[in-house]
Parts: sequence; C-alpha cells; structure tokens
Amino acid sequence: MLLEHLPPESATTTAIRNSISAADLERMSEGARPDLGQWSGVETLLAQVKDEVALLRHVLVAANGGKPGEFQPTPRPGIPPKSAAKQRKGLTDEQRRALDPRLRNQPKEA
Repeated sequence: MLLEHLPPESATTTAIRNSISAADLERMSEGARPDLGQWSGVETLLAQVKDEVALLRHVLVAANGGKPGEFQPTPRPGIPPKSAAKQRKGLTDEQRRALDPRLRNQPKEA
C-alpha cells in the first residue's frame, strides 16, 4: 500500500523497476500511455522553468523587433493542448453590463 505512493525517482521504486525482467516489462508496457501518467514535483517544476525560459526568449525577440511566433507551453499530463481546448468566447454586451456597474446605465445598442 505504501509503495504505491512513492515517487518514481525513489530508491525503492527504482529497485523494483530494475528487478522486472525484460519480457515482463515489455508485456506490461503494451498499451501504456506515459503521457497520461502523473508527474513528480521535480518534473512539474522543470516544465515550469522550461516554459519561463521559452517565454523570456519569446518576449526578448518581440522586444527587439523580431517575429517570435506563438509561444507553446510544455504539454502536461491531464491538460489538453491549447488547440484541443475550447476556444474562449467573448462576452456579450448584456454580460458586460451585468459585470461592470459603469455600463449598466448606458443605453442598449440595437
């Protein structure tokens, strides 16, 4: 029970993984989806650092007049890519009036 919750980089998990025969390892890996697996804290932090460096380079190129292209964050398990996510829709005028008290007294446009 306690072994299930050890991080993948722990000595115990590594020893168990190293003791599995090649045939068993191949059988267990059939149909596996490592992209859906959990990340350790170190992997998550490394992805954040990688994204920050890429974003910094992106901003630096744009600030110096270059065309940096679109920033693509590192894919993380359980989070669909930006293209697969629903596109965010803008607010209607009615929704804006409901949220912003300054707009409530303005006449409605036809």
